[in-house]
Amino acid sequence: MTYYGGIDSHPGINHLTQIRMKMTGIIKSSISNNEIKRIKSLSHKKFRDEYGLFTVEGEKMVEEALRSGYVIEAVYRREDIGEDAMSRISRMSSPPPVLAVVRKPEETEPGIPGNGLYLGLDSLRDPGNLGTVIRIADWFGINAIFASRDTVDLYNPKVVQSTMGAIFRVKFHYCDLCAVAAGIISSGGSVYGTFLDGENIYSLDLKTGTDTPVMVVMGNEADGISDAVAGTVPDRLYIPSYPQDERGSESLNVAVATAIATAEFRRRLL
Repeated sequence: MTYYGGIDSHPGINHLTQIRMKMTGIIKSSISNNEIKRIKSLSHKKFRDEYGLFTVEGEKMVEEALRSGYVIEAVYRREDIGEDAMSRISRMSSPPPVLAVVRKPEETEPGIPGNGLYLGLDSLRDPGNLGTVIRIADWFGINAIFASRDTVDLYNPKVVQSTMGAIFRVKFHYCDLCAVAAGIISSGGSVYGTFLDGENIYSLDLKTGTDTPVMVVMGNEADGISDAVAGTVPDRLYIPSYPQDERGSESLNVAVATAIATAEFRRRLL
């Protein structure tokens, strides 16, 4: 792709957005060594928390960030700062045409959720899995995601990039997952979880979240749902393999299982 000077240099970022970027002064025409050092440090959670910042890379992701309500601290374009500098601040194998530094929003403690379909994530550790789950939640209109506090950091660069922009649209809360589950049940809602010894998801009468809050809990990649959280999950689901009487893979990837489960809950509304 060829890039030209001026605000119209990136066809992946629309004209009005580029004008807004220019007017607000967030496009940086150069970058200092201190800025490079600070941006590189954002690959570590310690510094993301210290500075309250994270990065997004590529035209689509930067456009998504600019359209969101997130505060954009700075936008760096490869044509302005040079390929060498961009390769130093980027985590991609090839330096992208544009990178943005974005401020993390304030974290708030979630209350008891209202009617809707929610996801609960119990100790997901793989950044790619979390990013894909957020993208799935965006696709299926999940009202919010509640994640245990030991789930991988939402602003890990691999998580951010694998969401393909869904991070800016899906509500996400770190929380005491057991407390959220208990709150949903006490308010008359339902909490489901995926287990290898659960009941066939396709044969159950599932609540859909139209009249009460419903949360579907997905477990850790290696160990599944923890005993503590499992104790707050009354309804145990199983996604059957096919054919059921033949031995196949031991289990599904958590993101794949999330997609199947959420698709089935949404299908019941059709």
